[in-house]
Amino acid sequence: MDVHQHTNRQYEDDLRGLRADLIKMGGLVESQIAEAIEALTERDTERARATIARDSEVNRMDIENDERAIRLLALHQPAASDLRFITTSLKITTDLERIGDNAVNICERALELSTQPQLKPYIDIPRMAAIVQSMVKDSVDAFMRDDTDLAEDVIDRDDEVDALNYQIYRELLSYMAEDPTTIGNATQILFVSKNLERVADHATNIAEMVVYMVKGRTIRHLDKKQPI
Repeated sequence: MDVHQHTNRQYEDDLRGLRADLIKMGGLVESQIAEAIEALTERDTERARATIARDSEVNRMDIENDERAIRLLALHQPAASDLRFITTSLKITTDLERIGDNAVNICERALELSTQPQLKPYIDIPRMAAIVQSMVKDSVDAFMRDDTDLAEDVIDRDDEVDALNYQIYRELLSYMAEDPTTIGNATQILFVSKNLERVADHATNIAEMVVYMVKGRTIRHLDKKQPI
């Protein structure tokens, strides 16, 4: 095998490895959100602490994926679609790592809330979490498949999350107004809602990058009513 063949094989192996690692990282942060919400609703402090501890794996994958992408750029000077995939993966890895941070934040709120009487049944928070988990999964899938239709669907779902976030805010505001003793618990739940809303924003970022990667059009900050 000559040097050229060896280099090409190494390039293909690294590119496949980057794809596999991004899928794995996406699945991990999606499960982190699910575990964080379970810890919250079940008042499961052990689950919350275990989820926080797993964040180190997310951070490790963030570093490894960045290093792999940079190595691909430096050693192989990819062009066209491969170049767009690799450079976009660098940005997506950052969003996935931040989603992991949001899961940790939710777990920290869950630990705080577990020491207090429950303010109200959790209804909208799990609904919101289910939407954002699907957004994370589908945004990564859209990236892997160059699927702009799925990416646009993810972007549209952000409106549902924003509406639920506002609904939770209004409801908790009324609790705090009627009974000031609920302010502490209500504020912690607001933090949970806000972190879920941020996860949705990160998934939307990924979906917008998919549209850019495939169509070459930047749609960030555009009015959502404009055609993509």
